[in-house]
Amino acid sequence: MPVMSDAQLLREYAERGHEPAFRELVGRYADLVYSAALRQTGSADTASEIAQQVFVDLARKAGALASRLGTESSLAGWLHRGTRYAVLTHLRDTRRRLKYERQTMEHLLADSEAGADWERIRPTLDEALDSLADEDREVLLLRFFKNQDFRSVGRALGVSDDAAQKRVSRALERLRVFFARRGVTLGVGGLAAALSANAVQAAPAGLAAAISTAAVSLSGTALTTTVATATQTIAMTTLQKTLVTVTLAVLAGVGIYEARQAGQFRTRVRLLEAEQAALVEEVQRLRGEREETARLLGTLREENERLGRDRLELLQLRGQIARLRQSTAGSGAWAGDQPDTDRDAITIAAKSWLSRVEWLKQYATQPTSGTIPEFQLLTEEDWLDVAKDQLETAADHRMAMSKLRAAAERKAGEIIQRALIRFAQENQWDPPIDLVRLRPYLEPPLDEAILQRWEIAPQDRVPNIGMGNDWILTQRAAVDEDYDLRQVFNPLELGHGCTNWKVRPPAER
Repeated sequence: MPVMSDAQLLREYAERGHEPAFRELVGRYADLVYSAALRQTGSADTASEIAQQVFVDLARKAGALASRLGTESSLAGWLHRGTRYAVLTHLRDTRRRLKYERQTMEHLLADSEAGADWERIRPTLDEALDSLADEDREVLLLRFFKNQDFRSVGRALGVSDDAAQKRVSRALERLRVFFARRGVTLGVGGLAAALSANAVQAAPAGLAAAISTAAVSLSGTALTTTVATATQTIAMTTLQKTLVTVTLAVLAGVGIYEARQAGQFRTRVRLLEAEQAALVEEVQRLRGEREETARLLGTLREENERLGRDRLELLQLRGQIARLRQSTAGSGAWAGDQPDTDRDAITIAAKSWLSRVEWLKQYATQPTSGTIPEFQLLTEEDWLDVAKDQLETAADHRMAMSKLRAAAERKAGEIIQRALIRFAQENQWDPPIDLVRLRPYLEPPLDEAILQRWEIAPQDRVPNIGMGNDWILTQRAAVDEDYDLRQVFNPLELGHGCTNWKVRPPAER
């Protein structure tokens, strides 16, 4: 049974919901996705989560993606890009979470500092309030004990918002002076923070209802005698004592709970700071390793390019020597007993060959020579290969130019073909298309003059060429129909052919 391609498996899953097809895709690429995520995050658990997310996205987008893929297309590129996007999203979310946790801990620490100030002023706060003038005490009770904003305070006092704010500031300053005289030193801001956070504590659940019931019950009793009055007084005193006892117990419990919570928060903050410091150190280490790896990679790439150029030059020299030997062997110039003659013959042949190359390059600059913009893609090896034959007649010149055009057009066609395959994988394939849209996909880039010479044409325009689909990539027109070849490329997958320009489809014969 033939092995199904990635595109066929994805289409099987998208159109029929065939889960074994999707499991096969996961089996093919799970290692690739997991390895890419692990390299970028350094965490096996995180890499596993990201791998799951990438394949979930693949399943969700299967329908749209399957319609854009060619029959034999691979999902490797799409999955690698999806992994990279998922990693970047995870890292961004992690940074946001750490920032939020730090801000939360800083806020909790600030609250704990306000709690420390509160413990210093709490024992004498009510005495301090009682020492203030009625106006100052009223404004502080409204602002900090009833939690009203400055507008509400001003409305209650019949003054503007600004006037209410000034009165609160003045009353706080007088309260600060009171505490300073008793050895408790803190600023107006710290005093305001302590009052805002601790001045009013929530009463226990049910206490308000109990007070209301007792008050209503007592107030509704007909008390007409002295004994009844005394009983009421005793009852009220007992209730007050009970309320005071309950309140003190609640406040003590709340204080103990808050102190314990503050200690736990401080411990948590220290742990988070230690974890964050370790993460920062790890990030710096990984960044250093990445920079060192990039530097080494750049050095290796430069060395590889240099070795590649040296190897190419060596191959060119070997090829030239081999051609010269072949060209001189037939005439008997290459004989072991005539070394000087051999060297002279090689020198003469080499000079003649190079002179033909220079002449051919000069000839190609003439407008009537049949030059095309694709010539910029030719290498020195291409010119040497064409110039190995004699260039004596006009027919020789036409044949040489035709060979140069064929070599250059094949190079250009292969570049455009690769760009078309990438374009079709990432976009809706709706031929024919304007080749100018391929600019972002061309590697290396091509001039617009080159793109204008090519088109996406129906398959039946060129007979005897089977590319497996209804469209082909080919030149718009020949420069010299008697000598040139029509280059034909498959626009959706690798495939190439050529035919004579004079072969016409049946409709044009």
